[in-house]
Amino acid sequence: MTVGLIDTGCANLASVRFALERAGIDYKVAVTPGQAGACGRLILPGVGAAAPAMKQLDASGWSEQLRRDERPLLGICLGMQLLFEYSAESDIACLGLVPGEVARLPQADGLVWPHMGWNALDVLQPNNALLSGIDNGAYMYFVHGFYVPASSFALASTRYGADISAIVNSRHVYGCQFHPERSGEAGARILKNFAELVR
Repeated sequence: MTVGLIDTGCANLASVRFALERAGIDYKVAVTPGQAGACGRLILPGVGAAAPAMKQLDASGWSEQLRRDERPLLGICLGMQLLFEYSAESDIACLGLVPGEVARLPQADGLVWPHMGWNALDVLQPNNALLSGIDNGAYMYFVHGFYVPASSFALASTRYGADISAIVNSRHVYGCQFHPERSGEAGARILKNFAELVR
């Protein structure tokens, strides 16, 4: 199964590409939807800010495509935040594929903003196929200053000044606030699980 790696023009694709290669997952970088026409899965990575990423998704036709696409989709970091309805970062409407909004991560006493580092997962829905082989308490690598509060769509959460949705799922749409491509064996397992999801 080939994964379409969506190029927003504002994401560092190299680390995701290398992680997919290490996991033996076939992929194709896709700037436009047509370039991913034969792909059975889609990954939306993201580094940077919501506004330029949404502008690029709109211009390339990906926004429209993702809103009607039924293929499994995984958003990573900013890519996960773009799956939601609205982001307080740039005060912008996002893709609206998962109900909820992105808020600024509170600057709690003694904690550095933005959040950068390893945090443990609190697995909330262990039977979800994306979490196969992922233990409660597994550590993942986070880099973010905005977040989605933990909700009914969270498969796993973490705590850093607030209860954060670490992994989300709504129908065929999945998201990881952390970077699985930088999270060692556990992160690699999530990428492999995603590539093997039964539609």
